[in-house]
Amino acid sequence: MTELRCRKTETLEGDKEENEQPDELQTTPGVNTEDEGNVARGEADDKQLKDEGGKEGEPQHKEEGSNKNEPSVKRSKSSSTSGFLQRLVRVFFGCLAAVACGMLYAGYLSAYHDRKYWFSTRQDLEREITFQGGSGLYYYYYKHMLTASSFERGFYELTIDNKTVSGQTINAVERLSLYPELITSFIYRVTDSQDFVEPIYFYIGAVFGLQAVYVTALFVCSWVMSGTWVAGMLAVAWYVINRPDTTKVDHAIPLRDNWALPYFSCQVAALTGFLSNNISSATEMFCYLTMSATTFTFLLVWEHSHYVLFIQGLCLFLLDSFDLVPPRKMADIHKVYLSSLFLAYLFQFQNPTLLSSPLLSLLIGSVLARYFQQKMKKGPLVARIMKLFLHFHLVFTTGITFSYLVKKLIPVSESDFILKFLEVKFGLNTTTDFVTNFLLCQESFQTPGQDLFLRLTQASVLPFYLLVLSVCLLSTLQTIYRRLSGQPMKTNLKLEDGRIGEQPEVIYHVFHTLLFGGLALLFDGMKYLWTPYVCMFTAFGVCSPDIWMTVFKWLKLRSIHPVVLSLILSTAVPTIIGFSLWREYCPRVLAELSDLQEFYDPDTVELVSWIRTQAPAAAVFAGSPQLLGTVKLCSGSAVTSLPLYSDINLLRRTEDTYQVYAMRSAEDIYKILTSQKTNYVIVEESICNELSHNKGCKIKDLLDISNGHVVYDKGEIYSFSKHGRFCHEIKMNYSPYTNYFTRVFWNRSYHVYKVNSVISFQY
Repeated sequence: MTELRCRKTETLEGDKEENEQPDELQTTPGVNTEDEGNVARGEADDKQLKDEGGKEGEPQHKEEGSNKNEPSVKRSKSSSTSGFLQRLVRVFFGCLAAVACGMLYAGYLSAYHDRKYWFSTRQDLEREITFQGGSGLYYYYYKHMLTASSFERGFYELTIDNKTVSGQTINAVERLSLYPELITSFIYRVTDSQDFVEPIYFYIGAVFGLQAVYVTALFVCSWVMSGTWVAGMLAVAWYVINRPDTTKVDHAIPLRDNWALPYFSCQVAALTGFLSNNISSATEMFCYLTMSATTFTFLLVWEHSHYVLFIQGLCLFLLDSFDLVPPRKMADIHKVYLSSLFLAYLFQFQNPTLLSSPLLSLLIGSVLARYFQQKMKKGPLVARIMKLFLHFHLVFTTGITFSYLVKKLIPVSESDFILKFLEVKFGLNTTTDFVTNFLLCQESFQTPGQDLFLRLTQASVLPFYLLVLSVCLLSTLQTIYRRLSGQPMKTNLKLEDGRIGEQPEVIYHVFHTLLFGGLALLFDGMKYLWTPYVCMFTAFGVCSPDIWMTVFKWLKLRSIHPVVLSLILSTAVPTIIGFSLWREYCPRVLAELSDLQEFYDPDTVELVSWIRTQAPAAAVFAGSPQLLGTVKLCSGSAVTSLPLYSDINLLRRTEDTYQVYAMRSAEDIYKILTSQKTNYVIVEESICNELSHNKGCKIKDLLDISNGHVVYDKGEIYSFSKHGRFCHEIKMNYSPYTNYFTRVFWNRSYHVYKVNSVISFQY
């Protein structure tokens, strides 16, 4: 095209440029000797045509120029076609590997679950009891939707449910986040799946399918960041190996976490692609739509999802404050958050918790601060740092003020309790409140032990994670300093640049893993949000040549070409890691599938069988929340409380029910139980004679502290009361306990007492 342009100029402008054209052509890049001969012949033809005094030669010049460029055009077209085919093949095999990993993981979970519980050989009652930790309550509502006369009728009954919590009418869909059960039951109905699959298999199959989506999203996320799908396979391998610290699906399938976290993983993968600079407009739109759909779904299916998105919002807020991502993309992400919150607010029946959520407060503060500080990202280094501190102050002050006003206008019962809980957790205050201490004693809210880090180290994740995080964090800090100094970010980074910290998606994941990692050091339950992304982030790091190139750039390596060495290491290191993991952990994983485990709880089966056959259908049962979840699932009877630790009112009812393990009189316990309209109370031997290694976390100890039945002597705590412990005294079958209660069932684990409607005063 350069030659053609020169020849046209020569023809139109005369002899002066005709004499200068050979010099131009000699400086044209990519012209070989044969092309120079063609050019010389073209000049002779031009002179001959000019002497003939006409302009008829111009078409001939164009034709000759076109013929001359045809080989180079063909070569460029063939090279672009071959490059496109190579990319297409890589994407095809990468997607195939991602889907294969997800399907294999779902199949593995299904086989392991069947081996662990002998699920396929159990009766329906025994299968339902395998849903541990009170999680079976959610499956009860799935069964209810299938037994209802129509989907609409079942949905209506759940919104005015007066058969679950005694003396209360609740909207179960809002209170328990039952949209997964609604959607699953609807699909089961409309697809006529009852003809070829049992309802319980369809339900757990849906959960295992979502787990397949979970690992596939982790695969894609690591692939997008590193550029190779080998990183995705390594991320999935580490996820499966560290399964006790990455998921709770093994022992409590219906939990909200197992439904929600796959959507969060998809949202993070879409956000990673959206933040990337090297994507097309079509891909960016696809990521934006995926992010919108998954954010809304995540908010819909889990009551704690807005707290998780708040932590993510903080990461993005830091990206925007340090000017590491285009303002246009941040505005689009804010639209996703706001629209998702609005839709979730509507679908959750105007849930006031979403209006007072920290996520919405952060968004309001960010939007207002950006409006008032439009020139925040301009000026010298010192001025920008001062503006940055002012920006932080303005955002958080505005957010806190907004949250305070919302809570004053729309009272939220949990807000004050959460602050009190955090004060006690961080040692800023002490309390005798049973509910606060009870939650602090839950495993999810305790500080993780050293076993977590030992397991991650043995699987080789933690050492490589610390190395990758160190490199990315240092490079990110360099990028932040350059941005605050006014230097622009390079949007088209090359491997030889060695600047891994200038990729917005990498910076986001650095902030992501730091914030969630900090929370995981405080709360053991947060490891399920942190460990999967540790696996993904580490796999990306060891497989990315950009990280190796960044290190070599710092070391100023000259003996070996750094680009070549980084490419070699990004292939060799994951290969060695993958081989070692395969040799050590593959036999263990296969052994889990071949090992026949025995899970059988005959005492619980006997208890539930008695309730189903002997207790009245309208009876109300009191007991521990976990047991009541099983009772509700297997019998459908009303209960006094539910295993839902995010509802302060239900937790207060749980405290009242637990008083049967306190040092209280028979009359006090009778008044408490009758106020909840209880017909039967279940006393559990495991709680009454509890032996806990965690000092001060036994239910009996928490009740004694709350009721003031303790004496402190030389740093030791002793229980003291004029009444004996109720769960021990009632087994003696003497008055006044027999006046208020009558034992109707017992076995090794449970004692069931009927609450007498007419008090019999016998001595």
